[in-house]
Amino acid sequence: MTTTAKKATTKKSPLSSVMKRVAAKDAAKAKQRASGPDEIVEPVAKVRKPTTKPRAGSRSKRGATAPKKSARATPAKETAKTAKTKKLSGLDYAAQVLAKSKEPLQAKAIAQQAIAAGWKTNGATPHATLYAAMIREIAKKGNDARFVKTDRGLFKAGKAA
Repeated sequence: MTTTAKKATTKKSPLSSVMKRVAAKDAAKAKQRASGPDEIVEPVAKVRKPTTKPRAGSRSKRGATAPKKSARATPAKETAKTAKTKKLSGLDYAAQVLAKSKEPLQAKAIAQQAIAAGWKTNGATPHATLYAAMIREIAKKGNDARFVKTDRGLFKAGKAA
């Protein structure tokens, strides 16, 4: 009987060359450690580092920086800044609503009146957001808060409002 032996075809994978380089580099390091610090062994192959672009606004290694802006604002810029009206937060609107109100209000009523006054919000539950923010301010500032919790879910204007 005759058997036909098939030749084993080996495909050279792209990793094999990388693995050879890594193995050669490891062997060179081991040889250098074994030989001691007196003898310098050159590395077999240099591995190139990938090049990356520096992020916008970041400093490069060479010390180049973007031109600095002057610290002093010109008088024209100062007047433009003071002419702009500051965008009020939900808490600011809530403080205004409670200052106008004679009796304590629930967070839902405060939120509705604040939205009617111009508060812009995209949330599904602005009353819950406002309630949590008012509770945080009361906890943080205590008696100096703009809000006072009178009863469960009811708020009135505080001394600071």
